[in-house]
Amino acid sequence: MQLCAKIYAILGFFLWNYPFGYIFLGDGGAYLLGFLSASIGILLVNRHPEVSPWFPFLLVLYPVWETLFSIYRRKFLRRHPPHMPDASHFHQLLYKRITRKFLGRNLSKLERNYMTSPFLWVMELMCFIPAVLFWKDTYFLMFFSFCFVIFYTWLYFRIVKFKTPRILRLKL
Repeated sequence: MQLCAKIYAILGFFLWNYPFGYIFLGDGGAYLLGFLSASIGILLVNRHPEVSPWFPFLLVLYPVWETLFSIYRRKFLRRHPPHMPDASHFHQLLYKRITRKFLGRNLSKLERNYMTSPFLWVMELMCFIPAVLFWKDTYFLMFFSFCFVIFYTWLYFRIVKFKTPRILRLKL
């Protein structure tokens, strides 16, 4: 029952917060959500052995890969300390390069900011859908995890080099 209350509270936060961002989740809230996601994934696999351990991993792969890729990008590609902030995260590139250019310059900064969310939802759906469909097939989940990592990395470098794929250039 307590888990349901937490899930409803988180859903309420997101429903209240989108699209205008009335409340800032902050690092503590983000860490809490990450911890809860990892804990629930571990408990799920532990209590239901038929569920592949790659199922919860694929569900959280997008933020995990974003973090690992950001550390790699900062440390090895830019030669900066990996713990220092920068403005080259995927969602920031979408904001700077996609929403302004392809959704129109007449949108306010706030509108452009929340218009990056649907792009990120699609990225997460690329992990969520195969995870839910193949929740007990480890090899398929491993394959989709590998494909997501390759796709994310390819897309990131395409956007960095101003070679945005055509699908992201659709005008609404």
